[in-house]
Amino acid sequence: MMLEGRILKLGDSINTDIIYPGRFSPITDPEEMAKHAFQGISDDFPSRIEKNCFIVAGTNFGCGSSREQAVICLKYAGVAGVIAKGFARIFFRNAINQGFPVITCADAVNKISDGEIITVDFAGGKITTATEEFSFPSLPPFIMGIIEAGGLINYTKIALKKQEEKRIG
Repeated sequence: MMLEGRILKLGDSINTDIIYPGRFSPITDPEEMAKHAFQGISDDFPSRIEKNCFIVAGTNFGCGSSREQAVICLKYAGVAGVIAKGFARIFFRNAINQGFPVITCADAVNKISDGEIITVDFAGGKITTATEEFSFPSLPPFIMGIIEAGGLINYTKIALKKQEEKRIG
């Protein structure tokens, strides 16, 4: 899976209240949630998000509460994935469960600029800019399967259906 997109660069310790402020927690519609992505930075920040953009951030991305709305709002806002120096464990797990790509690549974070266009080859473990290429550990096939299925629930449904077809056929 390869995607191209523009960078929105942030700093360290971007917590879930910055990604999706708690005051929006009662909202359950993912499309409505998407309108409030990063409103914890500023009210106009959501307008900077464009389809297939990548968030590039420092250490401890997604720290704070364990609310999965932080991942859901990014996914439905059109963010293609997050590249960071490091992730809070619960955010990382929520991202995989929701089929949302997260990549750890400190070298890319240090050298990629806000607004730059990149191409990410998730399975091949490559991030390419106009002038450089960065490597990261490619995502394992089962995680790529979860991402390509759109999340763990869809991945499980597909796996169960395949098992059933194998059993019957």
